Amino acid sequence: MDEADLPQLYLITPPEFDLSAFPQQLNKVLDAADIACIRLSLATRDEDRILRAADAVREVAHAHDIALVLDTHIGLAQRLGLDGVHLTDGARTVRHARKELGPDAIVGASCGASRHDGMNACEAGADYVTFGPVAGEALGDGTLADFELFEWWSQMIEVPCVAEGGLSDALIASLTPVTDFFGIGEEIWSQDDPAQAIARLAAAMAQTKG
Repeated sequence: MDEADLPQLYLITPPEFDLSAFPQQLNKVLDAADIACIRLSLATRDEDRILRAADAVREVAHAHDIALVLDTHIGLAQRLGLDGVHLTDGARTVRHARKELGPDAIVGASCGASRHDGMNACEAGADYVTFGPVAGEALGDGTLADFELFEWWSQMIEVPCVAEGGLSDALIASLTPVTDFFGIGEEIWSQDDPAQAIARLAAAMAQTKG
């Protein structure tokens, strides 16, 4: 594959992080690989914590000219002036998010391993959909997003898709021809050196060039 045809990296924050240390760590990760978008994906529902985290991450993201989207919270994304929102309920709130945030905002949707949910999200106005996990702990019904789903999507649907959840070097190499983005999160944050880890995953993708 030509380098221009390789998928882009989509970075997912840890569910919890130390505000005093994470921005510096994030900065190192952004220096180590080309990132297309960052998703602030926190476990907390505490609005103040989300606001403070968003401010800290936005400062680093925008210094690198990288878009920042917020998980789930349409109102907070709007209030903070972020680049958009990532919805975790498939297609259900895509239309509402688009209406609230306007035509220029980024609206993405997690669609598990469901081709049907992905198509519905696109019809409702999503800019991209994510499928996953691709490995590791399966969804509640035991489903993983498999190679055939990404292959079908890449052949039939123009809206970009993101492969995420349980990615390894081997899976990245396998899925590189059939996905537009790789959603990288726990794969690097669980490592001692996240910057080194993301550089390694990016290298696995680049090895498919030929």
